[in-house]
Amino acid sequence: MTLNLIDLNSLAGQLVVSAQAYPGEPMRDPRTMAQVAASAVVGGAAAIRVQGIADIQFTRAAVEVPVIGLWKDGHDGVFITPTLQHALSCASAGAHIVAIDGTRRPRPDGLSLAETIAGVHAESNALVMADCGSLDDAVAAAAAGADLIGTTLAGYTGERPKTDGPDLELIAQISGASLGRPLIAEGRIHSPAQARQALDAGAFAVVVGTAITHPASITGWFKDALRA
Repeated sequence: MTLNLIDLNSLAGQLVVSAQAYPGEPMRDPRTMAQVAASAVVGGAAAIRVQGIADIQFTRAAVEVPVIGLWKDGHDGVFITPTLQHALSCASAGAHIVAIDGTRRPRPDGLSLAETIAGVHAESNALVMADCGSLDDAVAAAAAGADLIGTTLAGYTGERPKTDGPDLELIAQISGASLGRPLIAEGRIHSPAQARQALDAGAFAVVVGTAITHPASITGWFKDALRA
């Protein structure tokens, strides 16, 4: 599947499910993540977001919806698909859309965000989703050629406070800026009501991960509620 504008329009108002497990967890296996992704598609997910080359490959084979792929390398600073080579590896693994750090911070390979995006476009058929942390990030990412803008890093780069739920103010700000790119709300969306709020604030589509695909966190929420 090679995505184009028509395909992206099919994601309007839809749910994207992020299927990721952390290193050391029982579910940290590409085959398991692909099965989780396929289950999410049965439930109505219009696209899937996964982390890691093997996860992208297995998920691509397991589902018939667009796959957003990324490669986390490190834990601090720019670590979501931090270099052009990381991005091209995700595209080669089968990602229809490659999610990359879309902030204005220096990248490990010394390339600018615009150079990275241009490299992905030149050497693959993949689109690029810029994971941003602020309005300024989003404006810069759109100018750099990103195909989609995400709020993934809101509250994690020091530019904005970390909200309890989704950063609805940022979603509204980016939507109001009319950047001409689909805005994907992502980050701390833990309930159907919050997902609806994100759409109402101006998001094109909504990504939900932990609240759907991370049993350890969900179990902890229930345990804490019972304790309280």
